[in-house]
Amino acid sequence: MKRLYFGTDGIRGTVGQSPITPDFMLRLANAVGHQLKQSETRPSVVIGKDTRISGYMLESALEAGFNSAGVDVVLLGPIPTPGVAYLTKALRANLGVVISASHNPFEDNGVKFFSASGTKLDDEWELSVEQRLLQAPEWVTSSHLGKARRLDDAVGRYIEFCKSTFSDRLTLKGKKIVVDAAHGAAYLAAPQIFKELGAEVIAIGCAPDGMNINRDVGATSPQALVQAVVAAGADFGVALDGDADRLQLVDHNGRLYNGDELLYLLARERQMQGMELPGVVGTLMTNHGVETALKASGIQLVRAGVGDRYVLEKLNEHGWLLGGEGSGHMLMLDKHSTGDGIISCLQVLQACLRQQSSISDLLSELELMAQCLVNVKLQAGVDWKTHQVFQSACKQAESDLAGKGRLLIRPSGTEPLLRIMVESPDMQTSQRHAAFLSDALK
Repeated sequence: MKRLYFGTDGIRGTVGQSPITPDFMLRLANAVGHQLKQSETRPSVVIGKDTRISGYMLESALEAGFNSAGVDVVLLGPIPTPGVAYLTKALRANLGVVISASHNPFEDNGVKFFSASGTKLDDEWELSVEQRLLQAPEWVTSSHLGKARRLDDAVGRYIEFCKSTFSDRLTLKGKKIVVDAAHGAAYLAAPQIFKELGAEVIAIGCAPDGMNINRDVGATSPQALVQAVVAAGADFGVALDGDADRLQLVDHNGRLYNGDELLYLLARERQMQGMELPGVVGTLMTNHGVETALKASGIQLVRAGVGDRYVLEKLNEHGWLLGGEGSGHMLMLDKHSTGDGIISCLQVLQACLRQQSSISDLLSELELMAQCLVNVKLQAGVDWKTHQVFQSACKQAESDLAGKGRLLIRPSGTEPLLRIMVESPDMQTSQRHAAFLSDALK
């Protein structure tokens, strides 16, 4: 069944344009609320948000929509997405709601949901919500309306949870760490967590004004972090995205590490700690070099569709614990039920401390292939699957790369873009093929 509103990570779009409007959000919450009431007499939900100015408007609309369906609401305020997942479980709520457009600019916003166990909900649940949205809203009578309250110590609870995932036998004392929160949801929590674990913290991207989220800082603009680490002579740097569920890491030399490298590092660390690790889950985008290096260590890599929810589905299918994406979404199900940029960073730092090694030393056996990813805007009415010039170019590129590289084409789940990824032994070859395919589509 074709989706009407949901993409790969909830519902997202430009504020003021359908569906990111207050009237739609009210209807959405009303529909979700009635769906919850199919199994719960008096459901409760928690709502968290990032720092976008539009969050106030959407939060009010969602609160009203849930209350109108007879659902109680706990407002968490600005808090990382994984903080909402954690508090959904901790407060025994029936649903967690996040108002965020993640790495998108402030003009965008969106909403995504967590189950009572703190995991992303499946496609079937989203499709059932869309079907309910086709019906007229149902407003309960005054005696059955839901109530709302604010949880004042939400961020503090999340801080303690993150710290609990770091070994109490280790400390960050003597380490200087640059923390870039992208002017987003982790602007309070992230610097405090590293500080309380003993580090000297230099904070950048931690002064949100409602309109500067992800602007020239954060995981999508890591050059600001690289420059800050080098300028300060810091030991590490961590950049989060707007809702703090993914990260980018920088070492003392200013070298940037992506999620594929961190997935390999964390897998090898678990293996060296004697933990059972039959396999890990990556995505269709995971660098082939990671698969090769893991295989050499006796660890299987299984690929899921792009998106942390699909990585989670594969992990559950195999009964495994570790997975991740090159974008920096990492899943460690024995630490948290969802991807968490801060916790992922703590696990990498913990590995470095335990082995008294740098990140580069821990990755010495990993040789990545050169990946080039380009995003091409899809014009209205253009179907890339039947575009004859583009399809002919794809066949030619696949023939040229046979046995020494690969091609991956996929549409964005959140924007009108076609993502073209070319992987080969050298960047020049990857860039040449990516440009060839991009020009063919244009």
